[in-house]
Amino acid sequence: MATFVSGEEQPSLNGLNSDSQAKKLTDLPTELLEHILCFPVLKHVDICNVSCCCKRLHDVCHGRGKVWGHQYKLRCFDYFMCYFFGVLASGGFLPPAETSLFYVLPFAEIESLGMPEHFCEDELLFILNSDKRKSLTLKYYAKKILYFLRQQNILRSLKTFLEQPAEQQSALEGAVLVDQYCNPLADVTLDSISAQLDEITEKVKKMLRIKNSSHPSLHIAQGEHLVVEDFELQRQVVCALNSVLYEQLQYKGNEFDYYNPLNSYIHQVLLRHTGIPISLSVLYMTLARKLGVQLEPVNFPNHFLLRWCQKPRGSDDIYDFVYIDAFGKGKQLTAKECEYLIGHQVTADYYSAISTTEVLLRMVGNLLNIGKRGEGNEKSYQLLRDSLDLYLTINPDNVQYLLLQARLYFHLGIWPEKVLDILQHIQALDPSQHGAVGYLVQHTLEHIQHKKHPVTPEVKRRSTPEHLEVQYSVGLIMKHKRSGYNCVIYGWDPKCTMSQEWITTMRVHQLSNGANQPFYNVLVQDGTCRYAAQENLEPHSAPLEIGHPEVGRYFSEFAASHYVANEELQTRYPEDMDDTLGTPNPGYSATEKTIKKIVFLLNSIF
Repeated sequence: MATFVSGEEQPSLNGLNSDSQAKKLTDLPTELLEHILCFPVLKHVDICNVSCCCKRLHDVCHGRGKVWGHQYKLRCFDYFMCYFFGVLASGGFLPPAETSLFYVLPFAEIESLGMPEHFCEDELLFILNSDKRKSLTLKYYAKKILYFLRQQNILRSLKTFLEQPAEQQSALEGAVLVDQYCNPLADVTLDSISAQLDEITEKVKKMLRIKNSSHPSLHIAQGEHLVVEDFELQRQVVCALNSVLYEQLQYKGNEFDYYNPLNSYIHQVLLRHTGIPISLSVLYMTLARKLGVQLEPVNFPNHFLLRWCQKPRGSDDIYDFVYIDAFGKGKQLTAKECEYLIGHQVTADYYSAISTTEVLLRMVGNLLNIGKRGEGNEKSYQLLRDSLDLYLTINPDNVQYLLLQARLYFHLGIWPEKVLDILQHIQALDPSQHGAVGYLVQHTLEHIQHKKHPVTPEVKRRSTPEHLEVQYSVGLIMKHKRSGYNCVIYGWDPKCTMSQEWITTMRVHQLSNGANQPFYNVLVQDGTCRYAAQENLEPHSAPLEIGHPEVGRYFSEFAASHYVANEELQTRYPEDMDDTLGTPNPGYSATEKTIKKIVFLLNSIF
């Protein structure tokens, strides 16, 4: 270990300190050590090496955060951006065209440097919370990386949760983990959800106190597990719970928008007082348990239920239970009435209680089906991807969903190396899938080869003769004349490039200029992306920001009246920003177009 020598001490002839009390570097105060380690000559690799020397130096490097915080500030752009895109590429978030624009360090190599993880999140949040109109592209990718990092943490928590004994697993905790994974940027915690349920529990106790002031449930402390054995006392709890939940707080099943994923997220159910059978059942079962009544989840087809035993514990007879429909305002059903609920008979197996793991599989399965029912936009693909990740974490050997995951990644053109790993796993589990696996392997290998030789994106110049009809440029805020929506242009074509089927479906032939006019790719205020004809667009009289999640992918900032194209978009449309910065006009006059064509021809000849 390195040492230093005080002014009164003299080194010995052999170069060693003769004073037995020589000070070690590690004896220096923490503040001084931090000051030394923050010298600009030291790089992040040096800090990693120092932190590996001993526990004292490890604590100085990692403890209060000053040393690593200094490294981030010192090398934020070159190092942190490499971190961003290394993780995004490793996580399959970046398509090949975007990955090729940046110097990407492998995620594993970056993680091995050993920096405290909270610094990454702190830096990302700092970027996201800065001037909302600036650095939009950086924020776009910062949001993606924060999404990915938080999801990785949640997956680790889910795996730890699944390793617990079944009797220690809480359906509420599992539901919160599902919620957190699908909404990693939302402020959802088990503590906050539990606190809200404690508030509802207190309301039920207040109702119960009116009916029976000596009820044992009134004396159950928070966190205490006490089971009320008397059936009449249990009935009083259930009645009070129904009264508070459905009459006082107006919770209900969402019959009109059943397939909205918000119905499955526990924090949204509490916020909106609306859910589907399984999410409402998890709430109902958790509240009942807090009050001493044990209810069990039942994986009934098409309608999740809870069962309440009416006999001494241990009975397996389905007629010894009352079945509670949390979606139907806590209605109590007999076994026969449950069949009326779904319109057909089922075997006794469907009335059995299921484990917490099975509850989560059904909950995630619902989200998965919603993702498959989606419109094929980025939002539905993200839901499908998230729900597949969750399902395969719980049940990693499900061949059907493994194949779906491989096809999804292949379709999106991301993470081909991961696709090959999935396909190899499928082949080991089920050799009969050889045909589907072989097809995907072949095309995935072609994709990997294609990534090594990326296609240069097409450059569109407004000055070329075939583009002279294009009136508007990327970055302009527009209004659709017919539909009335506000949008921003992020691309254009001189003529409609969509299929004949799309042209017919969208009735393009009914436009005065049909498909033979410029069409624009626009980001719409409602979060959709559309392809609009030039005759249907006009410059917005009072330009405003467009709240679309993809704005940062194409633009670096909002400049009061327009968006500024980022470097990638300017490369594709090199002449557009000059036009965007000028005063938008309804197009070139016939004379101007003629002059431009003549100039172009002269330039081509001479």
